[in-house]
Amino acid sequence: MPETERVDVHGHTVSGVDVGPETRCAHYDAERDVVALRLACCGDFYSCFRCHDAAADHDRERWSQDEYDVDAVLCGVCGATLTVAEYLDCDSTCPDCGAAFNPGCADHHDLYFEV
Repeated sequence: MPETERVDVHGHTVSGVDVGPETRCAHYDAERDVVALRLACCGDFYSCFRCHDAAADHDRERWSQDEYDVDAVLCGVCGATLTVAEYLDCDSTCPDCGAAFNPGCADHHDLYFEV
């Protein structure tokens, strides 16, 4: 099992494998991979679902549609937190700083959010 770590990113603890200062990790490290997601099961930020699976001792749980007002997404560029609803509506761009998020993350929304 790869070694996991906890890194401070703009005052938020982000866990994962080889986490960088803007939340990139060993699994997703392209220029636009700059979001960390808080998981419903534990309330902790992880760089990605693979990092959660490597670090956590429990199964992943998704945010229900009733919880879309929870701050569950962290922009690794500026440190803004977004609610699930804000993130799903942001068109892959941070509403605070304009940083581009990886649009491919939408392929994994169902792993984090009840859609």
